[in-house]
Amino acid sequence: MAYLSNNDDLFDSIIMADNRFHIEAYQEGFEEGIRQGTIEGKNHGRLHGAKLSAEVSFYYGFAVAWKCLLQNSSDIKARKRLKAVESLVGVIQNYPYEDPQYEKLQDVMATVRAKFRQVCSLLNVSTDFREYVNGSTEMSF
Repeated sequence: MAYLSNNDDLFDSIIMADNRFHIEAYQEGFEEGIRQGTIEGKNHGRLHGAKLSAEVSFYYGFAVAWKCLLQNSSDIKARKRLKAVESLVGVIQNYPYEDPQYEKLQDVMATVRAKFRQVCSLLNVSTDFREYVNGSTEMSF
C-alpha cells in the first residue's frame, strides 16, 4: 500500500475518478478532433484548389487559343480584341499560384473572371460553355 500523507483521503481517488475520467476523455476527444479536422481541412483544400486550378487553366487555354487566332490579323477590331486577350493572359500569368494563403486570392480570381467575361463580350462568344464540355449540361465553375 502506498504511503498516504495526512492530507490524502483514502477514498479521494475513488470519489474523484469520475472527474479524472471526464478530463482524460475530454483530452482524448480534443486530440482526435484536431487530427480529424486536419485531415478534413486538407481534403477540402485539395478539392477546392483543384476546382480553382481547373477554372484558371480553362481561362488560360481559352485566351492562348484566341491569341493564336488573332495575332496575324491586321483588322483594327481584331487588334483591340487581341489586346484584351493579352490582358487576360497577363492577369492569369500574374496569378499567385505559389501562395495558397494569399489574402487577396478571391479578389484576383474575381479580376480573372471579369476579364474573361470582357474578352468573351469583345469576341461575341458566349460565356456559357456547358454544352461544349463532354456533352455535360453543367460546369463546376
